[in-house]
Amino acid sequence: MPGLPPAANNIDNVLYAKLIAALESKGADYKPRTHHLSDSGEPLFVNRLILETSPYLLQHAHNPVNWFPWGDEAFALAAQTGRPVFLSVGYSTCHWCHVMEGESFEDIAIARYINEHYVPIKVDREERPDVDAIYMSAVQAMTGRGGWPMSVWLDDKRRPFYGGTYFPARDGDRGSPTGFLTILKKLYEAYYSKPKEMASFAQRLTDSIKDQSSLSSGGEVGIGDELLVNAGRYYESGFDEIHGGISGAPKFPSSLPVRTLLRIWKKSGDEKILHMAEHTLKMMAAGGMYDHVAGGFHRYSVDDAWLVPHFEKMLYDNALLTLAYLDGYRATGNEDFARVAKEILEYAGRDMLSPDGAFYSATDADSLDDKGRSEEGWFFTWTPDEIEAALNPEEARAAAAYYNVSSRGNFEGRNILHVEKSMEDMANNLGMAEKRLRELILSARQKLYAKRNERPKPLRDEKIITSWNGLMISANAQAGFVFADSGYLEKASNAADFILANMEKDGRLYRSYKDGEARHTAYLDDYAFFIAGLLDLYEASGTLKYMAAARRLQGALDTHYLDEAGGGYFMTADDHEELLTRQKPYYDGAEPSGNSVAVMNLLRFYGFTTDDAYRRKAEAV
Repeated sequence: MPGLPPAANNIDNVLYAKLIAALESKGADYKPRTHHLSDSGEPLFVNRLILETSPYLLQHAHNPVNWFPWGDEAFALAAQTGRPVFLSVGYSTCHWCHVMEGESFEDIAIARYINEHYVPIKVDREERPDVDAIYMSAVQAMTGRGGWPMSVWLDDKRRPFYGGTYFPARDGDRGSPTGFLTILKKLYEAYYSKPKEMASFAQRLTDSIKDQSSLSSGGEVGIGDELLVNAGRYYESGFDEIHGGISGAPKFPSSLPVRTLLRIWKKSGDEKILHMAEHTLKMMAAGGMYDHVAGGFHRYSVDDAWLVPHFEKMLYDNALLTLAYLDGYRATGNEDFARVAKEILEYAGRDMLSPDGAFYSATDADSLDDKGRSEEGWFFTWTPDEIEAALNPEEARAAAAYYNVSSRGNFEGRNILHVEKSMEDMANNLGMAEKRLRELILSARQKLYAKRNERPKPLRDEKIITSWNGLMISANAQAGFVFADSGYLEKASNAADFILANMEKDGRLYRSYKDGEARHTAYLDDYAFFIAGLLDLYEASGTLKYMAAARRLQGALDTHYLDEAGGGYFMTADDHEELLTRQKPYYDGAEPSGNSVAVMNLLRFYGFTTDDAYRRKAEAV
């Protein structure tokens, strides 16, 4: 029977019984993610996160840290005991989140110190982007950068007073002079020895975050040719002529910039603009960031050549990149762009599709190697011997040459498959017809995929997120239109129908779905991205129910999220939990901001209906 985390004296018998019941309900196949196991394989510890459905929170349910989920209980305990709060934010497929968990949150001594001196809270940023956005603003203000895992220290009024990202466990670890345990001790001492100073700093930082959320109007809408030309010139000033994208490392998927460049080119006819978009699409798909065996893109490349990725795969990246490659294909007619778009959707429809027709969220970077150790990227990489064992001699020769497989490797002694020469040039090098090489590579991909699936697979986060499904609905709907393929439209329709049936209640959307339960009131991007998907599906299929659903949900968005006075939409609804501030997203990052997608939705509604109220709302944003 699992015990409580060390020094977890705030868990009474009633709560403990609930934790054990929740654990037992997981069934015989449940595998607790912890180093602390009994001889029979039972976890030694259990905490409140066992009551959650988020795969990320459940990963931490057996840490010796006495984790709380985000909520009033934790902050009430902080006020009652006078302790500060330690907030840790991450997501289930985050490599460095796993590293910090193993080094610090699984460490008994560190966990005991946290439990004795702090109220620790764990948050899944994918379920609670509102909490993540507020405290990421604080971390960026304090450190000039952000990322995950995000570590933030708060007072009982939820005000931040210190923060950062990943911290090595102890002084000297990974070359860091100050480790996480030392930081915990110093901040605890400062919190008690200098309460006025800490409270004053926390309030100033909180005021700054609130100021950032209170954007003033920019005045008249001024989107004209000059703005588009300047945007193109700005991108050109940082363009990587060799590898595409923006110069430097790391390199993140360039879906939104590429789509913007293609539109600037369409309006201006500037061939330099088209070259930047084309070259970026070609180089991303040739690099190791692209999964040449199964299709789909990894999260980002740590180098400047798109070669070595962080190996997690995110649904939103792949949906947005599908749209970018579809745009590239429509603009240029390049069949390779069409192939990549189809391969991404094949991957998503095969490896990320739930039995109910909606799409899962992500897969992990880490997996077990042939010795049972957790290693980043092992599932996706190859040795020459593994290639030869999976293929016949002709296929192995072609695949090893085309994908640059060597005995030395390019990633910890193994090979990340990537392409450096065109199919035509490689066929000439191998002395064979291009058609034959294409046949061999296609056959090799199928066999390598089957062989790779015999390996222990990376963890898949099987929660369903409304906004990300909205993006994938758009991707499939637009692919169905571009390729005149009803199979894509069917996948888009199935996902849309699932969300409308399971994640809309009383006219309001929910953010996530897992284990038969829709949870968390939806955010702006859930509405905006899903409405966009419904509009794409309506345009591609002509099915009126999707237009009706889009208009209904737009009404709910206007009622509960619209800033009537200042224009634009807040991230959270008017009846949402009160946080430090109510943010209004305006910045396009890895995903477009909810407001930018909402503008396009409003303009499309205006085009469909000629109702001028839609146009006025769009201009107000």
